[in-house]
Amino acid sequence: MSLDFDTRPAAYAVIIRDGLILLAYWKQDNKEGWTLPGGGLDLAEHPVDGCRREVFEETGYHAKIERMLGIDVGHWPRGVQADGSVRDFQALRLVYEATVVGGELTHEVDGSTTHAAWIPLEKVPGLQRVSLVDVALRLYWERPVDGKLA
Repeated sequence: MSLDFDTRPAAYAVIIRDGLILLAYWKQDNKEGWTLPGGGLDLAEHPVDGCRREVFEETGYHAKIERMLGIDVGHWPRGVQADGSVRDFQALRLVYEATVVGGELTHEVDGSTTHAAWIPLEKVPGLQRVSLVDVALRLYWERPVDGKLA
């Protein structure tokens, strides 16, 4: 494997209450689907702080991060990067369990998501969604001790 690749650390929240999951609708570069609230970390930002910030930006809610559920690694080979070069891209997605502790549901402005909603868990399989949603729900239900799904 090439040593020339980009890595993006990101943090996401699984927020479930009363049989509903909080999701954000992601739309970027001709791709779209439901995803977890969360996203890329700022330089030197702790993942817990980044997760709280992203949840607020995308949903309007203040979140309490309860525990880390695990880490997902995404890999997209040989794509065109922001600087125009062509190289592999890797995403390190830290997934946390969280609860809403304040705020009110609002939609992100000028971001990568268009709106957020509470979705019944039983409707998730029928949604157009990114793969991270399924990974995160497995982490939530299975709770692997080492944070890695088998």
